[in-house]
Amino acid sequence: MTTENQSVDKCSFSCGCNNQSGKKVLVEYLYLDLNSCDRCIGTDKILDEVMTELTPALQLAGYNVEYNNIEMETMEIAKQFEFLSSPTIRVNGQDICASVEENSCGCCSEISGTDVACRVFEYNGETYEVPPKEMIANDILRSVFGKNEASCSCGSKYELPENLKEFFGGRAGKKCSCGDKCC
Repeated sequence: MTTENQSVDKCSFSCGCNNQSGKKVLVEYLYLDLNSCDRCIGTDKILDEVMTELTPALQLAGYNVEYNNIEMETMEIAKQFEFLSSPTIRVNGQDICASVEENSCGCCSEISGTDVACRVFEYNGETYEVPPKEMIANDILRSVFGKNEASCSCGSKYELPENLKEFFGGRAGKKCSCGDKCC
């Protein structure tokens, strides 16, 4: 298992529809902030636990597992990864969620000084700001071994959502309490 907190070239990865060997599992965690956003921090913790448990089983089954944490530090990185909402978990390039549902995120709103909506997760008829461990495990396994409900977005035109444009614009202009611009 590889865990990295870095920007990675999206072009080196393919969605599941192009996974010819079927023996590679690339899990990417895309997020806005691991310093103060409760959703991003909580999802990161749960995903780490799930990957710690699933990776040995996937490797035993002959899969090469790669796990990357990628911060959407800039609007350019978000565009490069065709980022739609925070937090996002992708398996072989496909979002584990079939749709993007969001609600107001106080943490990211505070970071950017604008009203920001971040992802919520629907599971068993309930809505969660931090997805349950069981949901993530089921969705990763479904992505690897079964049919993922999310459709491939190969070839579709991507545009950064207005919500994220506002987040990045607000964060770039906001000053921290120390008087410096936020990173």
